Amino acid sequence: MTFWKMAYTLKWVSLEQLRLAVKTEERPHGEITAEEFFTITGEEY
Repeated sequence: MTFWKMAYTLKWVSLEQLRLAVKTEERPHGEITAEEFFTITGEEY
């Protein structure tokens, strides 16, 4: 999660791009959970 937090903070990825990294049924190989997404962005997935 540290990489994704840094990437989002430094604007290397947008909010929409970060959503693509979340592990879901459609994307079982995602790298972060919905809870981590909230921690990073402050927004619900």
